[in-house]
Amino acid sequence: MATSSVTEVNQQLWDETLGRLLSLSSATLKRNTELENRVTELEVELAVWKQAHATALEGADREAKALKGRLAALNGQVTSMESLMNQSLLILCVVDGDTCIFTESLLKQGHEGGRLAAQQLTKVVAEYLASENIHTLGHLSFWITIYYNRLGLTSVLERHKLCTPEQFEAFVMGFSQTSPRFSLVDVGYSKDATFSKIAEYLQTYVRFPQTQRIFLAGGSDNGYVSTVVALQNEGLLGKLTLLEKSGGDQSLSRRFRIPSLCVDNFFMTRRLTPPPLVTPPPLNVIGLSPLNSSGGLPTPHSPPGFLANGKLIDPTLVSKQCYSPPPCNEFYLMSCTKGSTCKYSHEYVLTPEQLATLAANAKKAPCNFLKNGLQCPYGERCCWGHICPNGPKCFHLSKGKCWFKGESMHNTPSPL
Repeated sequence: MATSSVTEVNQQLWDETLGRLLSLSSATLKRNTELENRVTELEVELAVWKQAHATALEGADREAKALKGRLAALNGQVTSMESLMNQSLLILCVVDGDTCIFTESLLKQGHEGGRLAAQQLTKVVAEYLASENIHTLGHLSFWITIYYNRLGLTSVLERHKLCTPEQFEAFVMGFSQTSPRFSLVDVGYSKDATFSKIAEYLQTYVRFPQTQRIFLAGGSDNGYVSTVVALQNEGLLGKLTLLEKSGGDQSLSRRFRIPSLCVDNFFMTRRLTPPPLVTPPPLNVIGLSPLNSSGGLPTPHSPPGFLANGKLIDPTLVSKQCYSPPPCNEFYLMSCTKGSTCKYSHEYVLTPEQLATLAANAKKAPCNFLKNGLQCPYGERCCWGHICPNGPKCFHLSKGKCWFKGESMHNTPSPL
């Protein structure tokens, strides 16, 4: 009986112990699972922080590099400013000499009048800069460039009895000799040439950082509107000032609100009418008869006695390159304005056949006016080619190597 009781007690103890062990084991497994989940969460969180730390380091590195770049750029700007302070800053004046003509009193003084005109133009610009409180760093360098048609302007002045050609040449020399920075540029017998020269001048020099101001005389003509619009679109119009005559067309300065300066004291207020553009008549090489037994002929521009002193072309030498220098196309076929400075010869005596050959060969070379997008003043009388001999199917055009680069130089000419 006693043994049975002991057995029951022991069994109860083992059951209780086993229950506690099972309960402890379950709690341990549950706790391990919770800890494993927490470790997983911490590992994910650690990975996130590591990524954030790496991103922060990369951002800091990028910011440091950007700051270094900004510092370098700032140092470059400081260096450029120092360089700008050490160099001459430009005050430029460009004049349309066909529109803005100096007064009769200055022109008739010749050389002295040219010097006075240059001094007066310099003075009025200097006074304007002072009145506008335009302060600049560094030294100022003042330049004047006048573009004009020398032959046309000389003819206008002589026709209106404003001065003689000799007085005008002396005036030009006096103006140019006033300073090495003062220049007068002959653009030839074409108004478009003056426009294109000044337009290119403005579009080039206004972009120079050292250019502080450009004074334009003669800009009231409508031909400069497109140039002014382009400068306005680029925010460069603030460097431009117009030199205007009272009573003239001031629409350009009003439309674009460009500062202007009155220059009646040395430019004529009235506008002179230029002479009509005279083009030489076409050279008819058909039906010309020899004037001597050798077959040599004077050209339409040959001086008296030319036949006796002129050189004959050897008919066995057909290539123009066989002669040094070769005959001048414009002299024999049109009109050469270069005179003694022409690098080609004016001394040959050509037969009608040789003139015809010269004319045919000249047509194989493009007209420089059309090639550069300008209107040819000679029109159909021009000795140079206005249409590519190979026409629209030109092989060289497809390769971009044709000499005839004008917009309409590959169009098929319309039948007469």
